[in-house]
Amino acid sequence: MEELLKPGLSVKEHDESRQGEALMLDGQQNAPNGRKLYIESYGCAMNFSDSEIVASVMLDMGFETTSNYKEADVIFINTCSIRDNAEQRVRNRLREFGAIKKHKKDAVIGVLGCMAERLKAKFLEEEKLVDLVVGPDAYRDLPSLINQADEGERLVNVILSREETYADISPIRLNSNGISAFVSIMRGCDNMCSFCVVPFTRGRERSRDAHSIVNEVQELSKAGYREVTLLGQNVDSYKWTSEDGSENVNFAALLALVAEVDSNMRVRFSTSHPKDITDEVLHTMAKYPNICNYIHLPVQSGNSRMLELMNRTYDREWYLERVAAIRRILPDCAVSTDIITGFCTETEQEHQDTLRLMAELDFSFAYMYIYSERPGTLAAKRYEDDIPAEVKSRRLNEIIEQQHKSGHKRLLAQIGKIQEVLIDGFSKKSDKDFSGRSDQNATVIFPVDERYKPGDYVKVLAESCTTATLIGKIVD
Repeated sequence: MEELLKPGLSVKEHDESRQGEALMLDGQQNAPNGRKLYIESYGCAMNFSDSEIVASVMLDMGFETTSNYKEADVIFINTCSIRDNAEQRVRNRLREFGAIKKHKKDAVIGVLGCMAERLKAKFLEEEKLVDLVVGPDAYRDLPSLINQADEGERLVNVILSREETYADISPIRLNSNGISAFVSIMRGCDNMCSFCVVPFTRGRERSRDAHSIVNEVQELSKAGYREVTLLGQNVDSYKWTSEDGSENVNFAALLALVAEVDSNMRVRFSTSHPKDITDEVLHTMAKYPNICNYIHLPVQSGNSRMLELMNRTYDREWYLERVAAIRRILPDCAVSTDIITGFCTETEQEHQDTLRLMAELDFSFAYMYIYSERPGTLAAKRYEDDIPAEVKSRRLNEIIEQQHKSGHKRLLAQIGKIQEVLIDGFSKKSDKDFSGRSDQNATVIFPVDERYKPGDYVKVLAESCTTATLIGKIVD
């Protein structure tokens, strides 16, 4: 699941780009019991969406949320298992959380998410401060687990499900700006990319009831949200069939249903897989103006032999054809990608193939990272991680340099053009400037105009740019 919250040039791994963010609830809890919950989430957008499900379950138990873990009665850390250094950060963080048990002995500390499923009982054995280990498909069991933990038990539930989609649980919007929201449309993954641990930590792919998705988007529209992002490990393989077989909804059809909820609500999605994205999806995007012209399409490598070793099930030519189709059907569509450098046995020539593909396609954004072996993956079982660290680092730097050029080139092409921007807040550098995202997912900075506020759409003339940001002014 690729990180989509911080568009632009990023050399951080997906699990690092929103690391350790404490999530707070805006609103009231049900039947308060006087106990407080603290959730800290790491990783991709799916993890943050899962934390909203957890919050809903816990608030039904009467908990309220807090941004200060030192005053919490229950502390959850929702984890990612994509990269090794993320796991090390989580272990260090758990030791910090454990200090509160010295003065609050009945505090409950739990590990949720992908690391919980992958490491299972090791957390209870190695990290004596952990009381609960709960996998991504076991959040409905939290009330029972919390009650048993209150009695002094230390518990694990990491059972994966072939049916669980949490379709009937209304997520609690955590740290919400009231403008943008995530909507999970499916869970798990059936792709067995050799470098990826997700199929082992999130289970098999299953799609959520299309009606429940549309209902959730309708509720968000009524609440004033202006943008939704549909989430899945591979959204293009979404497929839901009603119990009586009378309805069959694929991703293109789902996109249309969601777009028709509110023509003033933007629709985004992530992540697409090159083997599954269809012309039908692209034509649906072209039909509805409120579906954003932005597709995240991870390539991982520009070399066909590497792609075969990665078990990506497409080759370089297939990927080039898919991007050509995007730009033919959606001429203004921005395309971003993921790239792994230093995968097992990668030669210098194969690395150069990736650089040449990047130069040819000029991605708008890229998430770039060095390959690190994850235990349990197919690559860990089959291949030696044989590329020296210094070679990986040098190749990564060359990939970064190429993406600097490509991303800047794409932004320069927008100068002089008018962008439709959804204001999401103030610039990080000055409260005299607004910040928002364009239809193509570019960050745009422009002076505050008192006629407008966060959540409004404005027309912005792009006048200049940095390597990752457009700068302009509102035009009427």
